[in-house]
Amino acid sequence: MTKFTVILAAGAALALSAGSAFAQDAAAGEKVFLKCKACHQIGEGAKNGVGPQLNGLIGRHSGAVEGYSYSEANKNSGLTWDEATFKDYIKNPKAKIPGTKMIFPGIQAQGDIDNLVAYLKQFDATGKKS
Repeated sequence: MTKFTVILAAGAALALSAGSAFAQDAAAGEKVFLKCKACHQIGEGAKNGVGPQLNGLIGRHSGAVEGYSYSEANKNSGLTWDEATFKDYIKNPKAKIPGTKMIFPGIQAQGDIDNLVAYLKQFDATGKKS
């Protein structure tokens, strides 16, 4: 094996491992969701509780779940929950929406946040998994 072949093989292995490090894992996200489960439900039959149900979260406007009593701050935030907005929000909800009644301190680990998003994205507005 030449030095060039060894360097090329090492570079390819590094590129593949870096790509998988950024992959979202919905199964791992389901475990992260356990932190959210005390207040939120998701899936078929999900109901509002302390927090709104989270079916169809990605793509939904903030303060839009029927039957849930949102804070004025959340209703008037003008946010649409795309991946980037939710990822920023879940790190520190009170910083993203000052005046929100959500008391959750946030999730700091980027891998956990990415996996949580992968889990949440599986559920459409009716709670069916795609």
